[in-house]
Amino acid sequence: MSAQILIVDDSPFLRRSMRSSIEQNTDWQVCGEAENGQVAIEKTKELDPDLIILDLAMTIMNGLDAARHIAGFAPGVAILLFTMHGSRELSKYAELIGIKQVLSKSSGGIEQLMSTVKVLLDQKH
Repeated sequence: MSAQILIVDDSPFLRRSMRSSIEQNTDWQVCGEAENGQVAIEKTKELDPDLIILDLAMTIMNGLDAARHIAGFAPGVAILLFTMHGSRELSKYAELIGIKQVLSKSSGGIEQLMSTVKVLLDQKH
């Protein structure tokens, strides 16, 4: 069975780009998309993903608040924070609330994201 991935980002362009890259791997499937943290919580409850790629800065609810809620009811879901706002402090805080990895959008782009997704999914199985 394919690993189920939920993409959460307020940019439709980035969501399409991530979906395209994810779907090139036959072991992975995008189970849904969300444009903010509140929708991410609803989709997580509905779709039960294996991994969530989560943006930090979004309207309605940011990624940290969404991750805190998700970790409370779905602690087995791997959460990867994919953000323009990476820092050591953010990484430490993210780890405390249950985020497995923080990755900067500017450091390695989609290629780095896909290799990190692979590592996180391999750790789950």
